[in-house]
Amino acid sequence: MKLLYAEDEISMSEAVVDILTYHHYSVDPVYDGKEALAYARVEQYDGIILDVMMPKINGLDVLRQLRSEGCKTPILLLTAKAEVEDRIQGLDLGADDYLPKPFHMGELLARVRAMLRRREEFTPDILQCGNISLNLQNFELSGSGRSFTLPKLEFKMMELLMLNQGIYLSSEDLLVKVWGYDTNAEIGIVWVYISYLRKRLTALNANIEIRAKRNIGYMLEAMA
Repeated sequence: MKLLYAEDEISMSEAVVDILTYHHYSVDPVYDGKEALAYARVEQYDGIILDVMMPKINGLDVLRQLRSEGCKTPILLLTAKAEVEDRIQGLDLGADDYLPKPFHMGELLARVRAMLRRREEFTPDILQCGNISLNLQNFELSGSGRSFTLPKLEFKMMELLMLNQGIYLSSEDLLVKVWGYDTNAEIGIVWVYISYLRKRLTALNANIEIRAKRNIGYMLEAMA
C-alpha cells in the first residue's frame, strides 16, 4: 500500500515514516502543502495523511483542492487537539477521518488500516461507462464481446477519463497525471493518446465517446 504523508515537523515525519515503513507501507513524505498537492496530483496513492497546519498551503486547502479536482483517495487529517472547527470543516470538505495530535502510533496505524479497508470496499476493480468496462487489475478495456489489454499510458489515461465521467480534463491535467509532474513530454502527446483510445472505442463498438472542447479539454461521455 502506498501512502502520501504531509507533515512539516521533520522529527515527527521521520518517526511516522519509520513506523509505517516497518508495517510494510510505502511512504512518500512531503513537508508543505504545495508539495503535498503536487505529489497527490501525479502519483496514485492508496491513502493520504495530511497535517492541517502546514506552510505554503494548509492541509484543509489541500483537501479542498483535491476533492474539487475529483480525487477520491481516502484522506486522514491530523489536527491540533483543541481545534474542533478544523475537524468539522475537514469532514465537511471530504476527509475520511481525523486524528488529533499528539497521537499514539498504535492509533495512527489503526486509523490508516480502517481508512484503507474502506477504500478496498468501495473502489471497484472494474470501471464501467456505457457498454465499455476497464479492468483495473489486468488493464483490459472491453465491450461488445471484444477486449484490448492497454499499454500503461493508455490505461492511465482511460482510467482518469472513466473516474471523471462527464467532467472536462485539460490537456495539462492529463499530461501531468499520466506522464508525471517532471515529464519532458510535449503537450501534443495528449492528443496522440486520445486518438489511440478513440480508435480502441470504435473497434469495441462503444456507445461512449471522448469529447473535446477547444481550450477546455477532454471528457468521456455516453453518446446521445
